[in-house]
Amino acid sequence: MALEDKGYDPFTNALVAKSMKNILILGGTGAMGKHLVQLLAERGDKVTVTTRARRESSAYIEYIQGNAREDRFIEPLLERQWDAIVDFMVYSTSFFRQRVPKLLEATGQYVFLSSARIYADSTTPIQEDSPRLLDSSNNLEFLNTDEYSLAKARQEDLLKQSGKKNWTIIRPYITYSEQRLQLGILEKEAWLYRALQGRTIVFSEDIIDKLTTLTYGLDVASAIAALIGEPRILGEAYHITQNDSVSWRQVLDLYLKVLEKHHGRKPKVALLDMKRFSRCKKAVYQIKYDRMFNRTFDNSKIAQFVNVNAFHSLEQRLERCLEEFLENPEFLAIDWRSEAIMDRYCCEVASLLEIGHWKQRIKYLLYRFFRI
Repeated sequence: MALEDKGYDPFTNALVAKSMKNILILGGTGAMGKHLVQLLAERGDKVTVTTRARRESSAYIEYIQGNAREDRFIEPLLERQWDAIVDFMVYSTSFFRQRVPKLLEATGQYVFLSSARIYADSTTPIQEDSPRLLDSSNNLEFLNTDEYSLAKARQEDLLKQSGKKNWTIIRPYITYSEQRLQLGILEKEAWLYRALQGRTIVFSEDIIDKLTTLTYGLDVASAIAALIGEPRILGEAYHITQNDSVSWRQVLDLYLKVLEKHHGRKPKVALLDMKRFSRCKKAVYQIKYDRMFNRTFDNSKIAQFVNVNAFHSLEQRLERCLEEFLENPEFLAIDWRSEAIMDRYCCEVASLLEIGHWKQRIKYLLYRFFRI
């Protein structure tokens, strides 16, 4: 079938009609991706998903096991013509520079998952044309890195400089789900695991009263699904976030309420100054150039296509996500260096039975008792 018959302009390789059938999702198994896959399949699209782990396919969803960063795996997929490609992968800028021409050639709409972390600090609600860190920072040491916020901004620029318009940039901010429950820069493995083991939750006294915006992964996925196949959004960028912002103190209080209800006791919390907290978790630029900012957003641009007022209430949905996780808690790898430093500040000690490998036990003991 000719591209013209499938709704493409052969001169711009861009969508000209909302008629989606075959969609490739790169890395679509996270907090947003797994919901997006289901939503697209439910509306009748044929969805192909790359995944590092083996997963069972179904009538409308085909999982292909492999590493989407490897050319030998991805190139056969990019030799096919897709109605849309949604890219959840995290790339270095140099890698993306080599990959992006192939991605744009293989589809009528390339959806690039960027991040609202690209934005500079703002005293007013952030809009899509608000200043970016890449363009406004004067910290040369920071600018000489390919830190996540800078890498995403540079990769956006590569799309804009490509000479094509068959792309859409999505900038989600902090998303949560039944498996992803963040506290500042801490994933659940760095705060919730401690609480469930009866140890003190460690957090930052400098971050706790900063405003943040958390959005349920299903809501972000629903908005992305609504944009796929929409010709008016080609060559444009959109952030997709909740309307309302809250402080990290409010988020922590919600977590503590659920944990107290679940365990019959309220977990202890230690608030550290920035010097000590940054030793617990090495994320200097993420702290300085994001979590130390008050993050509020103006959603009027995405609201042209999505009813953001229908997004889930943070208090109700985040509470339910934590409750569902507690029904069957499964954690990813624990950073025992960080655990040791937190325990040192809290005068606590983890049982070595928690730590499976002897090398990790040695690391824990070293940082708990001898060094920071």
